[in-house]
Amino acid sequence: MSDPRYRRVIVKLSGEALMGAQGFGIDQTMVERLANDLAAAAKLIELGVVVGGGNIFRGVEVSKRGVERPVGDTMGMLATVMNCLALEAAVERAGCEARTLSALAMPSVCETYNRKRAVKNLGKGRVVLLAAGTGNPFFTTDTTAVLRAAELDAQAVLKATNVDGVYTADPKKDPKAKRYDKLTHQEAIEKDLRVMDGTAFALARENRMPIIVFSIAEKGAIEQVLRGKGRATVVG
Repeated sequence: MSDPRYRRVIVKLSGEALMGAQGFGIDQTMVERLANDLAAAAKLIELGVVVGGGNIFRGVEVSKRGVERPVGDTMGMLATVMNCLALEAAVERAGCEARTLSALAMPSVCETYNRKRAVKNLGKGRVVLLAAGTGNPFFTTDTTAVLRAAELDAQAVLKATNVDGVYTADPKKDPKAKRYDKLTHQEAIEKDLRVMDGTAFALARENRMPIIVFSIAEKGAIEQVLRGKGRATVVG
């Protein structure tokens, strides 16, 4: 087996990844599988994880129904905390220490995020689960992943999706969609490839942060990406 290409990365998981085949909430079988993959990856490198909250709550959607956007986004941040706590417990059952650090202070539930605390936990080999986004409304968890990667001196963001890279269109809807092996950040922005939002791509470009887009569908996918195996698109 080839050695890992990085010493520290941030994995971006969508909230939808945690709900498996369900239409809502947390599928415990899927959580356990993802936790095992994260624990295995953490034996190779230092690993931070940003998790979305779309399986529980979407602030953008509720804001369309009359709730102010900052309030809706805060509710979405709380959903990410629940997801991180579920993953933390599962990662520890998989035999690896984990810590949830929240950008929103809730000391009776988990530790509050700050850079030094996160770096210290990473250095101890713990999976660091980065909850509550940036702690501010109007920013996605995609942007959070790039921001935390830059703050924590990570070498890459691993963006887990349900397809094996970035395509010209949705390959599930368009059989003629073509897959990219490599793209620049600028190309991703100009082509409006919405695998991540434009703010995330722009921040990654400014910090020269590669984003590796891969499918989380198969067991062991994270480790395969770390070793440079499998199919993925590198945006950088």
